[in-house]
Amino acid sequence: MAFSKEDARIFFKHLFYRVKESDASDIAAQMAYFFLLALFPLLIFTVTLFAYLPINQADLFLLIEDIAPKDTIEMIRHTMDEVLANRSGGLLSFGIIATIWSASNGMNAVIKGLNHAYDVEETRPFYLSRGMSVLLTLALIVVVAAALVLQVFGKQIGVFAADYLGASEQFLELWNWLRWLALPLLLLIVFVGLYYLAPNVQIQCITVLPGALFASIGWVVVSLGFSFYVNNFGNYTATYGSIGGIIVLMIWFYLSALIILIGGEINALRNDQKADS
Repeated sequence: MAFSKEDARIFFKHLFYRVKESDASDIAAQMAYFFLLALFPLLIFTVTLFAYLPINQADLFLLIEDIAPKDTIEMIRHTMDEVLANRSGGLLSFGIIATIWSASNGMNAVIKGLNHAYDVEETRPFYLSRGMSVLLTLALIVVVAAALVLQVFGKQIGVFAADYLGASEQFLELWNWLRWLALPLLLLIVFVGLYYLAPNVQIQCITVLPGALFASIGWVVVSLGFSFYVNNFGNYTATYGSIGGIIVLMIWFYLSALIILIGGEINALRNDQKADS
């Protein structure tokens, strides 16, 4: 079925109305707060896992240095060093459940936000909805680890594959280009899983692809744009002093949450239109 200009105009008009009426900006602010609370437990657990992988904490910050503002990265790095230096005992042997539970607070906020986008109540048992938050959080960690492995060892993997397959030098050049698409592709996979599993509605997996595409592209574009603005024009330290990094981080989280919610609204609107047709 063709999607005309008039159909597009009506769709975006309805989308704007839904985003406005659903108080997406207020919900995004709540999600940003829970993202902040979940950030350091999530990073602590992720960094602890790096002891069992051929990657380290520096590789993690290298992955996001072009996306996140510099002040935010430095603030997170400094806080992480303090927290890890003051920890007693291994995280994987003690306190792992509490840490993952805390880290899943952010994902639980996403589930509530997407339920609001579909205008449904959370009727699933507590253990099921919270368990899904934990599983989605662990899946996010796996995706981050996979992105880091491809970034750090992507060239070596390409050389090994070329030798094994007997491929030409052009294969290596193509591989070096393709491996940088890993992060956007992994982001798309994360958002597809999130939009499919998180809301308390029965939907087909393929129907969440438009919102997932919007969220993947939108998050990268908004993050890069905000990072460029903060690094080159915005001087939050002059306004907020030593907490400028936290303010920048909260704004970044707020924009990210808003992108996720708009992606959910896109899927919910398409779902409603399909049901009415």
